[in-house]
Amino acid sequence: MNKIAIVYHSAHGHTEHIAQRIAEGARALGTAEVDLLKAEVLIAAPDALMAYDGLILGSPTYLGGVSGPFKSFMDSTGGLWRRQQLRGKLAAGFTVSSLPAGDKQSTLMSMFVFCMQHGMLWTGNPVLPEQHNGVPYDEAANRLGSWSGLMAQAGHASAADAFVPGDIKSARLFGEHFVLALQRLSGTVDVRTHQEAYA
Repeated sequence: MNKIAIVYHSAHGHTEHIAQRIAEGARALGTAEVDLLKAEVLIAAPDALMAYDGLILGSPTYLGGVSGPFKSFMDSTGGLWRRQQLRGKLAAGFTVSSLPAGDKQSTLMSMFVFCMQHGMLWTGNPVLPEQHNGVPYDEAANRLGSWSGLMAQAGHASAADAFVPGDIKSARLFGEHFVLALQRLSGTVDVRTHQEAYA
C-alpha cells in the first residue's frame, strides 16, 4: 500500500476539518495508508516525510499566503532540499479561507514552488465545477473553480458547521484523486480508470 501524509496547520480547526475529509476520500479506495501530521510538530523532525510516497499540504490562507507555522515547517526542510530526499514524491495542496477568493491562489502557489524546489511532482484538482451541470452551488464539487489545488471556504462557525456540502464533497474527491494519481505513477491503476473517475 502507498503511504500518504497530509501535512497541515490549523489554528481554529477549519483546515484540520478539511484535512480529515481529504483523508476519508484517500482511505475510501482501500489502497493507501494515510497519516495526518501537524506541520508545527514536523518542524523538529522533517525527516519523517521520507517515509511517505505522497504528501498533501494544507494551510489556511492568512494575508494572501501560508500561515506562519506552516512557513516554519517549509523552512525546516532545508536539509531535505540540500540532499534532494523528497525528489520524485507526489504532492498536492489545499487551503481554506473565510472568503470565496481570499487570495487562496497565492497560498497554493507557495506550496507549488516549495514542492518544485524539492523535485516533487504536483497533481492538481481535476474535478469540473458541478454547478455547470445544474447542481446547486453550495452542493457542487469544486464550486470555487480551483484546478491547481483544493480550495474551501469556511464560514464564521465551528469547524463542523463552517463548510457547505460542496466543499466537503470536494475534499473527499480530492483525496480520492490523489490516491489514483499515486497509483497511476506506480503503475497499479489503468490510466483509463483514472480518467473515467472524472469524466
